[in-house]
Amino acid sequence: MQRNRVAISSSSRLSADAGRHIAEAGGNAVDAAIAASLTQLVTEPGVVSLAAGAFIVIWPVGDRPISIDAASEMPGRNASPDLFGRNARDVLLPYGGGTPTGVGYASVATPGALAGYDFAARRYGRVPWKDLVEPSLHHVKNGFPLPTASHRYIETTHDGIFGWNPDSMHALQDEHGCLKQPGDIIFIEDLDQSLAAIAEQGIEVFYGGDIARMIAEDVKSHGGLLDLADLQAYRARIVPALDVALDDWHLATAPSPSVGGAALAAMLLKMRQSPHRDWTVEMAADVIDVQTEVMGFRRRRLDIADSLDDEVRELLKLAAMGGANALASPSTVHASAVDSSGLACSITASAGYGSGVMPPGTGIWMNNSLGEVELNKRGFHALPPGARIPSNMAPTTGRSSDGAMLSIGSPGADRITTAILQTVVNFVHLDMPLQEAIDHPRLHVEWPGKDDPRVAYEPGIPVDRVDVPQRRFDKRDMFFGGVSAVYMTPPDHFELAADTRRTGGTALSGTG
Repeated sequence: MQRNRVAISSSSRLSADAGRHIAEAGGNAVDAAIAASLTQLVTEPGVVSLAAGAFIVIWPVGDRPISIDAASEMPGRNASPDLFGRNARDVLLPYGGGTPTGVGYASVATPGALAGYDFAARRYGRVPWKDLVEPSLHHVKNGFPLPTASHRYIETTHDGIFGWNPDSMHALQDEHGCLKQPGDIIFIEDLDQSLAAIAEQGIEVFYGGDIARMIAEDVKSHGGLLDLADLQAYRARIVPALDVALDDWHLATAPSPSVGGAALAAMLLKMRQSPHRDWTVEMAADVIDVQTEVMGFRRRRLDIADSLDDEVRELLKLAAMGGANALASPSTVHASAVDSSGLACSITASAGYGSGVMPPGTGIWMNNSLGEVELNKRGFHALPPGARIPSNMAPTTGRSSDGAMLSIGSPGADRITTAILQTVVNFVHLDMPLQEAIDHPRLHVEWPGKDDPRVAYEPGIPVDRVDVPQRRFDKRDMFFGGVSAVYMTPPDHFELAADTRRTGGTALSGTG
């Protein structure tokens, strides 16, 4: 009997191989994606960590697509009222002309990724939890090479984020006190013990056991909001995915609190009206208009919504109506997997820009989800305890009318949405091969000021012939995301593709 084959595409060879290892041990697409993502969380320091939030989109065989909400959550159930709105360390990151963010203990939200992976594994996976953790534990125990993407990020944020905490500094510096270089082997003290405990005891040790207590005690003792009650209360939850038709495909992405998923769904609805079949000036103008309308709506309404679900429904209704004016970082990782049974899984995880906090004895960098200005437009600590933090993440799966499956996603802050949009349009609407669809130049509508958008773009798109404010990049750049995708046509023909803008990796399990 032929074994179920699994294809994995992600941000690194280490993580893709972790997914393949699990697939060859009998795992399906969900198992492989979880193993790949867990490996990303521990082998891409600075970019992400075990204290991340995540969204998981799964399209089960013969069923409707679902999304697992494992987003970071607002803590503070037992915090003194006078701690809210205080104690952030403000830093300015060198992205997009300068990105302000808050770091330190007060920026730490309740992480949800591990709860989401456990939920997905129990409901849709085949492989025991301990086996899913084994590849990541192997790399932590034996050391792993510092990825280029991690180095590029840490070298510009080391002083402000990752260089003030003693445990954090020790993990990233050589014996001379200098930041390690790409390819240098990284050993993170205590992380192997934490990960081994998570493998043996399950996620309970992270949300209510010894690891939880070490995290809560350190954060609380330094003026943060997160405590044991917040960790114990966290639950991943399952919700229907947003489902949008484009040509003969249905694309499913993450619903609220993913603002990125809602924006992607609206953009796909708008692009259904485009008659263009190549990247002409008119096509570029259409994509610019769609991004401007949807991202403008997001800025005006979604980012400050009291009821995000209501605003998302309004956005999608307006996008479906059509009309030209109907709507008037590197800090994420992604893994995609599809298997030959037709099961697809897409996982995006983020720890924000990183808080720099590493509770002693854990080896775990904490997130700064409360300090991300672009996702907390209502203000620092403005949400009530227990509320989910909005997110740019938009993991996506798709099914065509002939039974073909697609799993796709990207890191890249608010460029996640536009990177996935253009790749899907290239692949589905313009009939490009998957790797070509990912490699094609991209554009992104950005707001450098409060009111006036401009178009950032890579060479190869005729944006210079469109009458808009613009910013041209000299070459393809990681600024525009790092898409990874897998495409399967029955019974088991696979196309795997990873973005060369960011070091990626793909793997395909054998037939046994």
